[in-house]
Amino acid sequence: MDVRGLKEKKRRLGYSNEKIAELSGVPLSTVQKIFAGVTQQPRYETLAALERALDPTGVREAVFQYGVDKKQGEYTIEDCNLLPEDMMVELIDGVMYIITSPTLLHQELVGEFYTRLREYIKKNGGKCITMISPVDVHIDKEDDKTLVKPDVFVVCSRDKFNRRWVEGSPDMVIEVLSPSTKRKDMAIKLNKYMETGVREYWLVDPDHKKVMVYDLENYDLPTLYTFDDKIPVGIFDGECIMDMAEIVEEIEFFFDLPDPSEE
Repeated sequence: MDVRGLKEKKRRLGYSNEKIAELSGVPLSTVQKIFAGVTQQPRYETLAALERALDPTGVREAVFQYGVDKKQGEYTIEDCNLLPEDMMVELIDGVMYIITSPTLLHQELVGEFYTRLREYIKKNGGKCITMISPVDVHIDKEDDKTLVKPDVFVVCSRDKFNRRWVEGSPDMVIEVLSPSTKRKDMAIKLNKYMETGVREYWLVDPDHKKVMVYDLENYDLPTLYTFDDKIPVGIFDGECIMDMAEIVEEIEFFFDLPDPSEE
């Protein structure tokens, strides 16, 4: 779809630039430039993101060709199994979310958390296992409408593993936020993880350099940390520490990379 078509959909839907930026993950300044005609030739990836934001049935259209024709809220794990392996989706309460490619910074943060948790467990002879996305987690075996792919997670019961996915809730989950996943991670997934017995949940916000830690086991209010803090891992009784300043120093290069969508 070209910019003219996007403008027409924007007009019909009555969406503001702010709403489109929130739904698409495209920076607000870029959205404003495109719809004002300042940016004459937006990048293909940017146009695709805007088109998805302006098409409420985008998920349905994307999966229809694979024999899946349902409304949001009706999808099941069986429907997900009909999709090709290279089509990444999450399913929460029957709502299907297509997963787009993460940024380099996102993946570097994910890698740092995964590596440090794995090394701590290995060094201390622990039986817990650390996993990294994209691994399916069927967090409630009675629920055939939810299958998630946490960025990083720790499972301390090996009975929950099979060759296909993890069957049951992880002990700890870390999600790195992005504009396109923020609402899902901060609200929808938080509630789902709380309902299914996840003990500890971290929300990492690279844009604001904050980490919100939820002790779901004790229903405590979340604790807010900065990227200068040393954060204790609750499921390991605080003996495992994530030194955020050290992590940032390791991957500082990726914080300063230009965003091609803003060019």
